[in-house]
Amino acid sequence: MRILMLGRGVIATIYGQAFQHSGHQVDHLVRPGRAAEYGNSVQTDVIDGRRGPLGRRIRSTSPTRLVESIDTDDAYDLVVLSVGHHRLQEAVATLAPRIGDATVLVLGNVWDEPLAAVAPLAADRVLFGFPGAGGGFDADGVLHGAVLRSVRLGTTGADPDRRELVRSVFQQSGFTVQDEDDIRGWLWLHFVLDAGMFARALQSGGLATMVGDGHALREAFLIGRELLPVLQARGVDLARHRSTALPVRRPGVTAAVVAAATALVPIARASLAAHDDPTAAEPLAVLEDVRRTAAALGVPTPRLDRTAQRV
Repeated sequence: MRILMLGRGVIATIYGQAFQHSGHQVDHLVRPGRAAEYGNSVQTDVIDGRRGPLGRRIRSTSPTRLVESIDTDDAYDLVVLSVGHHRLQEAVATLAPRIGDATVLVLGNVWDEPLAAVAPLAADRVLFGFPGAGGGFDADGVLHGAVLRSVRLGTTGADPDRRELVRSVFQQSGFTVQDEDDIRGWLWLHFVLDAGMFARALQSGGLATMVGDGHALREAFLIGRELLPVLQARGVDLARHRSTALPVRRPGVTAAVVAAATALVPIARASLAAHDDPTAAEPLAVLEDVRRTAAALGVPTPRLDRTAQRV
């Protein structure tokens, strides 16, 4: 299968390498000039959750196919978009006329109405999901991170054959698929959980400093909890997402568990440990968009507002 990953960021690299190792042809579309900058290989240091219950650390150097332009003649079967939510519409507008009839997987945060965020792509060719991976690149260009065995995919909207195509790509690459019937609500809930983490990271100096810090994690979950009325006002049925909402429903207990896990379990620690810049574009865009939506809906967010004053 021919697969196009947009960019050569953390998520695109981790999953792109997994797909490539399972026999697919994977290209990374990068901005003009970046192919020479990145080179034709990438070094990774990743804790791989497919290799046992606690994962296994895998260091490797793998070839990457980088392209700086595409057109419909390239005939990709699958296009994977994993970009900051604030860049999604721009990415879709750029790709839509150039990818023919390819199935499109949006793998990451979404805060707008999902189908509006990917217009003009037809609803039946787009799937939404969320990765189980994270990390960052060091000064030498080495990717340090972790990938869980599971990935979450929405079950509604897209043509069944396209859903099966995406599922098969992940399964062939050793991943398990968690089906999500209400992917819209799940993505929005995850977005506000991220907002809580990003807000607290501004106070703590980065997500990396929150590893093992139960107090900081509890504060992050409390910020997320005050955002639940925003979701309810937008029509999200939180009863459908009880397990995902657990951190904000039980912030004290969950913070203690997560603090212990991030301190003691490498695969839990790796994703946070690589994020040391709380003022990166995506975290700030998440906070700005959540505050704007809350204000428009008349939902008070005092904890979040206090944090935002630091920006």
